Amino acid sequence: MAKTGAGILMYKFENRELRIFLVHLGGPYYKNKDFGYWMIPKGEVENGEDDFTCALRELEEEIGLKLSNDSKQYIDLGEIKQKGGKLVHIFAIQYNFGGFFMKQSFIEIEYPKGSGKKIKFPEVDELGFFSLDEARKKILKSQEEFIDRLVGRLN
Repeated sequence: MAKTGAGILMYKFENRELRIFLVHLGGPYYKNKDFGYWMIPKGEVENGEDDFTCALRELEEEIGLKLSNDSKQYIDLGEIKQKGGKLVHIFAIQYNFGGFFMKQSFIEIEYPKGSGKKIKFPEVDELGFFSLDEARKKILKSQEEFIDRLVGRLN
């Protein structure tokens, strides 16, 4: 069975311009990589958890931001199947977030692979709101569809 993930796409308007919130993964594999390496904050749905609850939990775990659990405030952007087969369900909300970490979560991996050495690093190392054009350049290509869906829903 394919793994499933869920996340929250935050957006806001500055001077009537749509701004999209994205995060950049931390760690050695993503260091110094920009275009195509940013994403919507998301994570894996746990057993017995619904997609919306997962999306809220992941946002809080990754950057420390706790949003309303009133699903009526969100736009359901549906799901996509990413390149690796993972299904991802995204919910969008207009939220004027300052764009800074409230807290950071850390993960540990073996690096370099096969070395037996463990390193610990932030799951997300950068975040921010971007113009529509810049967000389209930065976001993981498989998630760009969610930006298109959001724009379509807002028009």
